[in-house]
Amino acid sequence: MHVRDIDLNLFVVFDAIYSEGGVSRACFRLNLTQPAVSHALGRLRAMFNDPLFVRRHHVMTPTPLARQIITTVRQALNGLETTLTHTNRFDPARTPKRFVIGLRNNLEAPMLSALVNRISAVAPLVEIATVRCERNNLERELAAGTLDVAVDTLLPLSSEVRREQILTEHIAVFARRDHPALGARLDKKTYLRMEHVCVTSRRSGLSFEDFQFQRLGIQRTVRLTCQNFATACHVVSRSNMLLTASESAASVLEQPGLLQCFPCPFPISPHVNYLYWHATAEGDTPNQWLREQLRTAAALLAGSQFGRRNGRAKRRPMVGHPAPASIAAE
Repeated sequence: MHVRDIDLNLFVVFDAIYSEGGVSRACFRLNLTQPAVSHALGRLRAMFNDPLFVRRHHVMTPTPLARQIITTVRQALNGLETTLTHTNRFDPARTPKRFVIGLRNNLEAPMLSALVNRISAVAPLVEIATVRCERNNLERELAAGTLDVAVDTLLPLSSEVRREQILTEHIAVFARRDHPALGARLDKKTYLRMEHVCVTSRRSGLSFEDFQFQRLGIQRTVRLTCQNFATACHVVSRSNMLLTASESAASVLEQPGLLQCFPCPFPISPHVNYLYWHATAEGDTPNQWLREQLRTAAALLAGSQFGRRNGRAKRRPMVGHPAPASIAAE
């Protein structure tokens, strides 16, 4: 026998007869006619090649086989009932749930700090996992459910992937607090005279910042290229090199006071981040809850950028940010 060949309603009848001790009472419990219940019992007897119940003193007594299988049948029925009852009934305070978020390196530390601080008290059983997802696989992973949501730059995805702008990160320049060549301001000439740390995941090609510098006809001296912002910030805090990055980059430092922050002296477009989810998750209650938490975390992050805390960087007006440029350069 295979489960695909079996009418699962037969086991509902089996459980009712077992519990009620008779066909008539099972009919009342299930709101079925006696012929319907008797027919189902006949099919069960044929399926198991066993009478399952024998009448003794006006009671349907289960056979040894019926007693053997009742626990498994009830566990399976209860599992199905739980699944049907609790589908989309998500209580963050009580429901264990694991969410997988596609998140780029530059946003992982600041976004997770804001997110975990928010949900730890209200959703103690919720687990968050972040993964790096290749952009050409993003739509497939959202559709398959291996990613619940993702946060990334503007991408050319189909209409099956929903998106909304969630966070704009303005570009700033970081230097060590006691940098000997810098005063209260950082001008263009000083910026181009200094050596720089660049953060990129690419083995070749231009970073997001250098792509935009190239469009402006500017070339800076990159002395070190590394893969993550924690490394870059630590290097900058112990050297005379500069780091050009989003304002939240320094949040990866345990002592952000080691760095000072300046407005970028050139008109570089900000990092504009979008929240992505699949159309099939549009009405999913847990997914809706997660998206709301990310929106709030992004709002908190936008309100506590490193530069504003240090009283240095001022937001520049948003400059055009063509999607292909952001995609190609990051």
